[in-house]
Amino acid sequence: MRLRLTPRDDSYYEMFADSANNLVIGARLLVELISDGADRDAISEKMRACEHAGDERTHAIMRRLNESFVTPFDREDIYRLASCLDDVMDSMEAAVDLIGLYGLDHLPKGIIDQVEVLERAAELTAEAMPRLRSMSDLTRYWIEINQLENQADQIYRRLLAHLFSGEYDALTVLKLKDVIEELETAADAFEHVANTVESIAVKES
Repeated sequence: MRLRLTPRDDSYYEMFADSANNLVIGARLLVELISDGADRDAISEKMRACEHAGDERTHAIMRRLNESFVTPFDREDIYRLASCLDDVMDSMEAAVDLIGLYGLDHLPKGIIDQVEVLERAAELTAEAMPRLRSMSDLTRYWIEINQLENQADQIYRRLLAHLFSGEYDALTVLKLKDVIEELETAADAFEHVANTVESIAVKES
């Protein structure tokens, strides 16, 4: 059978950019959720729609990967990057869902700090994705994401200490702990995205 070469499929760049832009929407919904007077039911519904849109984007990338003969970079890196972007959205949506399900009307200030870190990480990631096409000006991106993840770790540890300070009853501690762990997982997932981008850049250099 004769081998037929096909043009490299560059549509992945736009698809990754779309996924990252969706994370910005999700992060800003988190910011809105923790604001005073927020309509949490409406925001939770928007977040579910956002998570569904993220799933659709991830599935589209996977379908394209199965159909593509030539890809812009390693297939396993495409799969990993799509999966890591999806992991971020899953954790942010889970945090929003838990806040609503648990009826957490009063959140520790540290959660606001966590959300601010996630919003900045989302913005940096959305800015970085279009630069995958040229593989230029990406070093600062993964350095800043790493710094944000370190900051998120510090916030997480302070929050845990605050939860176990005796200010909250045991049941509330468990509820809040679930939320802050999902937010911490989202921060970790942003770092996994950045690590994948760094790996791709190194291979392509």
